[in-house]
Amino acid sequence: MPTPPSSSHRAHPQLPDGVVTLSDHERHARSLLDESAWAYLFGAAGDELTLASNLRAWQEMTLLPRVLRPLAGGHTRVELLGRTLAHPILIAPMAYQRLAHPDGEHATALATAALGAGLVFSTQASAPLEEIASMFLREAGRGPLWFQLYLQHDRGFTQALVQRAEAAGYEALVLTVDAPVQGARDRERRSGFRLPQGVAAVNLDGLRAPAARPLTTGQSALFDDLLCHAPSWDHIAWLRSITRLPVLLKGILHPDDARQAVACGAAGVIVSNHGGRTLDTAVSTASALPAVVQAVQGAVPVLVDGGIRRGTDVLKAIGLGASAVLLGRPALHGLTNAGATGVAHVLRLLRDELEIAMALTGCRTLADAPDALATVHPRPRPPA
Repeated sequence: MPTPPSSSHRAHPQLPDGVVTLSDHERHARSLLDESAWAYLFGAAGDELTLASNLRAWQEMTLLPRVLRPLAGGHTRVELLGRTLAHPILIAPMAYQRLAHPDGEHATALATAALGAGLVFSTQASAPLEEIASMFLREAGRGPLWFQLYLQHDRGFTQALVQRAEAAGYEALVLTVDAPVQGARDRERRSGFRLPQGVAAVNLDGLRAPAARPLTTGQSALFDDLLCHAPSWDHIAWLRSITRLPVLLKGILHPDDARQAVACGAAGVIVSNHGGRTLDTAVSTASALPAVVQAVQGAVPVLVDGGIRRGTDVLKAIGLGASAVLLGRPALHGLTNAGATGVAHVLRLLRDELEIAMALTGCRTLADAPDALATVHPRPRPPA
């Protein structure tokens, strides 16, 4: 059975020597975790082709620098859901962060708030949502705090969870819509992954599994039982009816789904393929982003995750019409390496690289980002 990293991480929060990029963080983190924990945290579905294509799509997109432009007084600020953010980087929702470091979500929240980034807190976190909110919200220069939600089969439980998030001070709900079932994560299954003692989805305590439906010969345990509880578009109206918080939909790749999200009253959409963890060979998020931006026509902000590893990737995403990006695996690499210090270093690297990329492409602000792309895309209309 896998165990979380030893408590020596707490006593030695310094960054490892030679770690100067997000890729360095990944290489060093690999040496600290056993195969089972690594497979769960960083593996993907099937042959992990979508995981690879997420990275490759950003890498293959090119920039076309402009020179001798006035850059003094430039900044990375963006507007998002009525707030001004210091920069367009948020931490994506990620489960069971105590697998990476004993301080888990507490360390991630501390670093994220200190670096002015936004935090999307996972339903399947290994820390109570109230504790994280209390820690995060006290930081004056913090970014937004959102709660990621999976709709549960028990509506009463879901409503109580939403009410807890509201009471704790979360500012939006992020509903994950692309995982009605778990993907076929082969690497994870080969490793025999099981949650170690002391790591659990503590915010789901008290939720009972639905009773299994009796199946007849020829019926499918997936289609005739499990998927009977899967959420649908009708659930969006119900969710909006029980909360005062804006609801963003995470897991949008098709432009028609983006249009339907807007029609259902979503406050934003997040272009995501679950980091390649659900459907392998799904389109990369960089490839899907322009069509989604075009589909929503500026009605709501569009965010994107998947494969962001460099400041140039952030610039490209903003240039394609995203309002912000979400960072997943690299934050966990930093967490594994040095707890809160490691997460803060990852965020600082990415923001520094973004500023450098802006300066070298002649972008004084992120409104200039579309001009930096070598491939011309239609400029999206800003949200009303």
